[in-house]
Amino acid sequence: MLIKSDSQGFIHAASSEITSLSAYQSRRDLIRLMASGVAGVAMAGWASREALAQGWVSPGQNAPLKPSKTSVPGAVSMEKVTTYKDATTYNNFYEFGTDKSDPAQHAQSMPISPWSVEIEGLVKKPGRYALEDLLKLSAQEERIYRLRCVEGWSMVIPWVGYSLSELIRKVEPLGSAKYVEFVTMADPKTMPGVRSNVLDWPYVEGLRMDEALHPLTLLAFGMYGEALPKQNGAPLRLVVPWKYGFKSGKSLVKIRFTESQPKTAWGRAAPSEYGFYSNVNPLVDHPRWSQATERRIGEDGLFARKRKTLLFNGYEAQVGQMYAGMDLKKFF
Repeated sequence: MLIKSDSQGFIHAASSEITSLSAYQSRRDLIRLMASGVAGVAMAGWASREALAQGWVSPGQNAPLKPSKTSVPGAVSMEKVTTYKDATTYNNFYEFGTDKSDPAQHAQSMPISPWSVEIEGLVKKPGRYALEDLLKLSAQEERIYRLRCVEGWSMVIPWVGYSLSELIRKVEPLGSAKYVEFVTMADPKTMPGVRSNVLDWPYVEGLRMDEALHPLTLLAFGMYGEALPKQNGAPLRLVVPWKYGFKSGKSLVKIRFTESQPKTAWGRAAPSEYGFYSNVNPLVDHPRWSQATERRIGEDGLFARKRKTLLFNGYEAQVGQMYAGMDLKKFF
């Protein structure tokens, strides 16, 4: 996704990189369908037509995106969107198992209706927000954002959602709130991985307040024009595209505003391997492997060459200023 700053320094997405969802029936209908858990079926016809029209897919293969007319120096303006099949069958969601195929196999039993998210901590307007209320918070029409996502392997996914900043401003954090913590549902009845000791459940992630307010930090409730599949974090998840994928909490049930840095799930389990920031950085190796290159899903044939990992996953021009003066090897 390509974005630019205006004369006042505010960051806006380039119009060529955001696709309007005017083809949806109406927001009210979408909210109703999302709440009832059948939005994916209702939007399937629209999604397939829109996917073909936008070049996300073509019969039997993945089609390239059109280049942006407005570009940011150093940003990528033409990339293939990962096929829907790959994006929904190769997942990390340890609540359903540690194998990449486990989430698609086991997540279908997870109930997502009704759904609500508890907002708590250092805010003026705490409370339990129903999914319908969260969808209503978008000040604009819902948008599709084409974003790169990296987790050692990478994908390009058209997410449906809006900037998390809209929710943050709605609940009015106190001046003492410096961080935002995100908690994923942990139901041992429907999530077999929660019955294991792989992590200390529930899964917790966190962001610094300025990171959470950045326009590229999304609350996503769909992908490829459809409602989120359960294995991808239905019905509502976080998307932070310049960080490694585990920072983007799935199936959120709680958002907490705190003064102290949250203790994240992977930070507790392996602090020497998973730092709080977890920005995509080719110069910071994982203790057990190099992160200088990545494998794009769909390009993993026998003779396929790995891609060079880009600092901040290619979004340096948009997010790099938040880390000015920081030692990125120390604050990894």
